[in-house]
Amino acid sequence: MPTILYHGSTQIVEFPEIRIARYNKDFYYGFYCTLFKDQAIKWATRYQISGYLSEYSYTENPALKIKKFETMTEEWLDFIVDCRLGKAHDYDIVEGPMADDTIFNYVQDFIDGNISRTAFRELARFKKPTHQISFHTAKALTTLKFVKGYDVYGV
Repeated sequence: MPTILYHGSTQIVEFPEIRIARYNKDFYYGFYCTLFKDQAIKWATRYQISGYLSEYSYTENPALKIKKFETMTEEWLDFIVDCRLGKAHDYDIVEGPMADDTIFNYVQDFIDGNISRTAFRELARFKKPTHQISFHTAKALTTLKFVKGYDVYGV
């Protein structure tokens, strides 16, 4: 059964693509979506007064190499640290919690050696759940079908 995913940005994205950004993201370069509409709206309106939400129907393809993190585990932390440091991976799709601004600061503090893994876990456990799913290959993008796009100004 398909799942509805959202992507928030400065434009409607009918045809998703993988773009190389200026900095490395949580799960490296990819096309990012979320299950949470409010989270996508925050992404869409982050830099501007208005933004756009693109909605997709996602059908998982078991033939693809997919990595899922249910929670912020040790493995999740190590994976994000590697990706943020520019280390590529070979997954088609990666899904799990997002290192939002606060969590990212904790991740950076961990990378810099300012806090331990234990301190990271303690700080992160009280954060509101987030979600992201990133598509890293052309094959992965075929699992998304554009449903609709709309302006989220004033939402």
